[in-house]
Amino acid sequence: MAITTEGLLFAFGLTLFAGLATGIGSVLAFYTKQTNRKFLSATLGFSAGVMIYVSMIEIFAKARTSLEMVYGPSRGFLVTTIAFFVGIAIIALIDKFVPSVENPHEMRDVKEMDLAETNAPALMRMGIFSALAIAIHNFPEGLATFTSALQDSTLGISIAVAVAIHNIPEGIAVSVPVYYASGDRRKAFCYSFLSGLSEPLGAIVGFFLLFKFFSPAMFGLIFAGVAGIMVYISLDELLPTAEKYGEHHVAIYGSILGMLVMAVSLVMFA
Repeated sequence: MAITTEGLLFAFGLTLFAGLATGIGSVLAFYTKQTNRKFLSATLGFSAGVMIYVSMIEIFAKARTSLEMVYGPSRGFLVTTIAFFVGIAIIALIDKFVPSVENPHEMRDVKEMDLAETNAPALMRMGIFSALAIAIHNFPEGLATFTSALQDSTLGISIAVAVAIHNIPEGIAVSVPVYYASGDRRKAFCYSFLSGLSEPLGAIVGFFLLFKFFSPAMFGLIFAGVAGIMVYISLDELLPTAEKYGEHHVAIYGSILGMLVMAVSLVMFA
C-alpha cells in the first residue's frame, strides 16, 4: 500500500474530526433545553448500520483479498477470520476494564443539569472516569478510522462520520456530570474535548508503531481486526444506547437506513 503525505494528512484530518465530535455532544448539553432522544436514537442506529455493513461487506472482504494474496485462498481466509475475532477480543478486553458504574455509554440527558440536589464529588468522579473510559475506547477507533482512510478515502469518510455520530452522546456523558458537579461549562467542555483527542492519538501511535511493518499481510491483519472492532462497538455500544434513547423501531430503522446509504455509496464509488 503506497502511502503519500496527502493521504496521511487526509486520514489524520478525518480521525481528528471523528474524535472531536465529543465536543459537539458537550455543546448540545449546554445549549439545548432537552435531549432529542428520538433523533439521537435514529442517528446512533444509523451509525451502527454504517459500521456493521461496511465492516462485513467491505473491510472484511478487502482484508481477505490482501491476506489471500500472501497466504493463498484457504489459509488467507482462515487468517482473516482469526484476525477479525482478535479485533473483537481486543475491544472486549478494553471494555471489560471499564467499571460498569462509570460506563461512558450510560445514557445521559441534558435535563440532569437542572436537578436541584447534587453529590458533587461523586459526579465529578463519574465525569472524569467517563472521560478516561471514552479515551481508552477511542484509541482503537482512531486507528480504525485512520487505517480505513489511508486505504480508501470514501471508506474513510463513511467510517469517520459514523464514529463522529457515536461520539456525540459520549460528549454528553462526560459533560453532564462534570458540569453538574462543578457548575463550570469550560471545565466540562475541556474534559469532553480531551477525551476525544485520544482518537487522533490512537491513529498517530498506531501508525508509527506499524509503519515499518506495513505490507499486504500487515494491512490485511489490521483491516480484519478493525472490522471486528467496529462490529463489536456497534453491537455492544451503539445499538443498546440507541435503544435506551428512543423506541426500538427508531433504532432499527436508523440502522437499516445506515446500511442502505453505505451500500449506495459503495456502489456509486466502486
